[in-house]
Amino acid sequence: MELLLNASPWIVRHAGLIPGSAHDAHPARVLDLACGSGRHVRFLAALGAQVTAVDRDAAALDTLRGVAAEVIVADIEAGPWPLDGRIFDAVIVTNYLWRPLLPRIVASVAPSGVLLCETFAHGNASVGKPSRPDFLLQPGELLDAVRPALRVIAYEDGFLDTPARFVQRIAAVRPAPADASAKPVRWPLHAS
Repeated sequence: MELLLNASPWIVRHAGLIPGSAHDAHPARVLDLACGSGRHVRFLAALGAQVTAVDRDAAALDTLRGVAAEVIVADIEAGPWPLDGRIFDAVIVTNYLWRPLLPRIVASVAPSGVLLCETFAHGNASVGKPSRPDFLLQPGELLDAVRPALRVIAYEDGFLDTPARFVQRIAAVRPAPADASAKPVRWPLHAS
C-alpha cells in the first residue's frame, strides 16, 4: 500500500499499459529516467518489472540496489547518453525536463511499449518551483515531442491543487508493426 501512496497517480493509473508482468516469461523492461529516490522504481519492481534506474545522484541510487534490476549513475544532461541502442517496454519520466533528450526518450520506447511522462508546465511559476521557463513545458509541447512516433492514449495539461502545480502528462504507445489480420490492440485506460 505504501508503494501505491508514493507513486504518482498518473503512473499508477496507466501502469496497465506496460506490456509484460511477473507472470510472463519475459517481465517488462522499464526505464525510470531521472528516478531520484526511486518511488516508481519500487512501485514497478513490486509489479514484477525489471527496472533500470537512472539518475545522477549516486546516494539516492544506492538505496535502489537490490530493488532495481540495473542502476546507472549518469549525468544525462552533461554526459553521454548511457543507453545507446537500448529500448524498453516502458519509459517513465516524472518531474524532469531536459528538452534535448526528448527525442532519445521517445526512441527508447520499444514496439508495443509505452511512455508515461508527467512534469511541470507553463504557469507553475505562479505557485512555486520550478519557475524557470527552461523547466516548464509550453502548452502542447509534450504532445509535439511524441508525435508522430507514438500514439497518444491519454494526455492532460492543467492545474493540480495538492500540491499546487501546473503539469502536462502523457501516456503514449509505440504501435507494433501492423498486422492486417490482427484484432485492434485494447489499450486500457485505467489500471486493472
